[in-house]
Amino acid sequence: MLAVGLADFDMAALYAALDEQRQARGLSWAGATREINRPGARPVLHPVSVSSVTGTRSGRGGEGNIVLLLLLWLGRTPESFVPGHPAPSAPDAVLPQPPADRWLRWDVPALHAALDERRRDRGLTWKQAAAEIGGFTPAMLTGLAKARHVSFPLVMRLTGWLGQPAANFTVARVLRTPEQAHRPAQ
Repeated sequence: MLAVGLADFDMAALYAALDEQRQARGLSWAGATREINRPGARPVLHPVSVSSVTGTRSGRGGEGNIVLLLLLWLGRTPESFVPGHPAPSAPDAVLPQPPADRWLRWDVPALHAALDERRRDRGLTWKQAAAEIGGFTPAMLTGLAKARHVSFPLVMRLTGWLGQPAANFTVARVLRTPEQAHRPAQ
């Protein structure tokens, strides 16, 4: 349970929603993955794979940026998969739809800054904050200062502890294309 009394993000429910949407659209998993990868959007070096999408079936966590793409495809908020969340579809919980030249990503530095601010405001050490949040060590929390990725569903514990919608900690970023990856550095 989260410090705010909520259950964890339900990865199995995410899979069920993906499968339901896939079937409703008459798509194979490969077809659903092509849609999740935003056809017409700027191509990226490492698009989401079918196994990353179907891997949510296990109920275990996954890479946070991939889960954001899955949620966008479903048109659902992260909070809508947290059983008992008091505002799963509040307007400020809706994930922003990035323009075609950008991809939605977690703003991990902003998340760390908010955690540090809340921790300091409450007079907590990182060890005390980690104990309250659960599932994190102090080193995991301080490591977010330099991290580029977060894992799901644990990131939802952080936003829950902060009492803020997950959407507050996302940003639309330009990602490298395959062509850019092969250009020599200038």
